[in-house]
Amino acid sequence: METQELLIIETADLSLFIKGLPYDRKYTNLRQYRKQVELEKETMVIRVHGEQMEAADVLNVETGELEFVQSNKLAPIFFENGIYQLVLTPKREKQIQFYHEHPGIRNSISPVGTSGILMGNLQFTNEVGLTNFSFYSGKEKLLEVTLEIFPSKLSYKEDYRKLLEEVNDEVYNLAFHFIKKTYLNASSILSENPSPTEFFRLLEHYFLAFEKAIRKIEQQPHHQLNTEHELVRGDRIKRLDSKGRQFLRKHPQVFEDSPIGFSIKGRTFLPTKGINTNKRLSFNTLENRFVKWMIERLLHKLTDLKQRVIKRDTRFQVEVDEILVNRITYMVKQLEKFLQKSFWKEIGSIDRTVLNMVMQSKAGYREAYKIYLIVSRGLSLQGELYKMSVKDVATLYEYWTYLKLGQILRKNYVMENQNIVKTRQGALFVDLDQTSNATQVFRHPQTHERIKLSFQKNSGKLPTVAQKPDIMLEVQKKGVSYSYNYIFDAKYRIDFGQEYSQNGPGPMEEDINTMHRYRDAHVVRKRQGSYERHAFGAYVLFPWYDEENYELHPFYKSIDEVNIGGLPFLPNATKLVERIVDRLIESNPEDLQNEGILPQGSVAYWRSNLDETVLIGSVNNKDDYVEFKKNGHYRIKANNLKEGWQNARFLALYVTQEVTKDSTAENGIHFYGEIKNVQVIQLLNDVYIEFKIEKWESLSTTIRPVGYGIQSYLLTTMNLLKEVAELPELYMKFGEERKLWRMLRRLSTNVRTNLDQKLVDQARKIQAYQIGFYSLVLDVGIRQIHILYNDELILYIPMEQLKKQPASVFKMIKETIFQ
Repeated sequence: METQELLIIETADLSLFIKGLPYDRKYTNLRQYRKQVELEKETMVIRVHGEQMEAADVLNVETGELEFVQSNKLAPIFFENGIYQLVLTPKREKQIQFYHEHPGIRNSISPVGTSGILMGNLQFTNEVGLTNFSFYSGKEKLLEVTLEIFPSKLSYKEDYRKLLEEVNDEVYNLAFHFIKKTYLNASSILSENPSPTEFFRLLEHYFLAFEKAIRKIEQQPHHQLNTEHELVRGDRIKRLDSKGRQFLRKHPQVFEDSPIGFSIKGRTFLPTKGINTNKRLSFNTLENRFVKWMIERLLHKLTDLKQRVIKRDTRFQVEVDEILVNRITYMVKQLEKFLQKSFWKEIGSIDRTVLNMVMQSKAGYREAYKIYLIVSRGLSLQGELYKMSVKDVATLYEYWTYLKLGQILRKNYVMENQNIVKTRQGALFVDLDQTSNATQVFRHPQTHERIKLSFQKNSGKLPTVAQKPDIMLEVQKKGVSYSYNYIFDAKYRIDFGQEYSQNGPGPMEEDINTMHRYRDAHVVRKRQGSYERHAFGAYVLFPWYDEENYELHPFYKSIDEVNIGGLPFLPNATKLVERIVDRLIESNPEDLQNEGILPQGSVAYWRSNLDETVLIGSVNNKDDYVEFKKNGHYRIKANNLKEGWQNARFLALYVTQEVTKDSTAENGIHFYGEIKNVQVIQLLNDVYIEFKIEKWESLSTTIRPVGYGIQSYLLTTMNLLKEVAELPELYMKFGEERKLWRMLRRLSTNVRTNLDQKLVDQARKIQAYQIGFYSLVLDVGIRQIHILYNDELILYIPMEQLKKQPASVFKMIKETIFQ
């Protein structure tokens, strides 16, 4: 790959050359990059300002020719991670110095010998955006150059700017969600100020937005009508209020006889003076006084900062940074101009705290208040998003993926708490970096199941080494004691090796291997000493936009097969991630369990699905009930039993209402026990099967009959016995019935199961599941689920969808019944 001259600048004082590759390393040659340029239609920003300019030419990659800098909108030629050689040759006997805000870049350009030539390499590692560097001779600025550094893995400026905007917006949302809960009072004295550097960086970043907000307030200020009272002659009294009437009552001497006025006992009176009431429009409101106070506070801080900069440099015998002082001075003058306007001169001083709907919602006030809080309270990203003119895109992408996942969750679920934005020593801070464990906790609005999203969660002590994936999604489910954990890891890398093959771009193979490592390494020790995996899936998030074609990629299909793979994730490409997050949260626990490969809870889940059959025997009189409980057995006539009862491992007692009339027993099913022996006995003329019970155990809650009963006996499973709350629910025989019932129970505890018979052991089918006025009917004949409202069909769902896409069925039911 051959480097080319990218930028040549000639002035009366110097010649500047910048050489490098005019395309990013992901392209194998310049021709390939030119094809991409035609698709992207991106243009770069390049600005050159200098004394006695003679030439300023930049490479046009589409023509291969050098052109005048300002002549056309040119395609990008400077990229993150690129290396660009800079050579400056002086034309006069001047000592020229190179200046860049970043010390690493500033130190990379240095003099060569005594010739005055400056040489070195510019390299912007994972950093993009505008970068500015200058050349000085003493205090005289000879040349200033602004370049735009483009990201190599994003869709250039569009996606990168979206990342920045969405990170900022999400931080705003979290910050003001936090402020609402904690109520930060406005006070003339702040408990703790942010550092001067942090304050200046933040204010400089938001200053234009703050000015715009203040101008918006001046155009549409909040106002109020004030009542003014004035002592006037009697003939000028136009409006009386309670205060005016009270004055006249207390001063009857002001009344005199008059041909006009009001009559009392045949005489006409008119007051010689009184208190008149006027309504005047006033802008001297509490809210405007608070805004003026904010302007004054920022002005005082800037003035103090300017003095500290000047004093610090002179104390250490260092030349004052005139550029920094000028930037501070500009902001000081702009704020002073506001305060000199007649509008703000008439506004008084603040005398109380302010946090009302005007400050939180009225245009102008809302924006000014947010910016003031961010700047004065020290709201800053620990990832240093505001520190430089160029940004670390890899870190930004990590932050964005976590914040965007939180935003996706907040759209559908209720945020309970978060620790991204919090107070520290009286200031607001955003803790989001590789050293902190940020968390957001959400609650499902219907099922009330908890969802936890963690950033850089340290797994702690593991048998091998500690693991720290970018994002961990922990989903709790009803009826399960553990959470279903999923790893999302942001990787700012793309495999372009197959860009023109059928599969297209995707995540790097080594990143997929990392996902296998993450899932296998996250284990938890059980009481028996063995380990079980507690991560059910792991996914690479990478910066790509073509979601439709990516669905054909092997690393997308692998998610369905082994729950490991990659997902494209950018501001304009969130569909696939939203889809999988929605499926993980809305799915029943058994569906998630089936997706895993030996994850946590597998052994317990398999055991619950073995044929641990339970025989539920009916008890119809008090004497039998007392005998069965006392002696630990149960008897039933042999001719009442049908094929299958021999498989029963447990036995439970169904106590009828007759037994409860003159005993303390509860109507329903409460006691069960493991069968240790079965024998045939003869009683009178009948043959009985007698079950010997190891010991009677109690269910956590009694299974209520709710209008149903058992005539003789019923077979069910131990898993269902411990899960149901009502007797007809024990009838469920095939998978779809149980799966649908479990979905509904996640949404509501008031699910009624309607059978075609009142005796469960004689029923032939489930007629419907009932929730209020809604009924859900499984039509096995045509393989459909019908949802009815007051017996009117409003929706049908193919039963096959319940099997293949249970999460989508859950969502359809939720939106139909509970929205």
